[in-house]
Amino acid sequence: MLEKDIKRLEEIAALLEQGKTLDESLKLYEEGVKLAKLCLQELEKAKGKIVMIKKQFEEEENG
Repeated sequence: MLEKDIKRLEEIAALLEQGKTLDESLKLYEEGVKLAKLCLQELEKAKGKIVMIKKQFEEEENG
């Protein structure tokens, strides 16, 4: 999902660079902001998992 959303963000950026009407640009921008938020949430979840795995690994090594 993250990869798909990042690809769509890249597409949106390219479309905005082409110069669209104000209405089209606003719709694209809104979609981009929503996708960026979703990507950030996915990255935060992944970061949490990494921290948890690292903690478990350290506990096993020290325990």
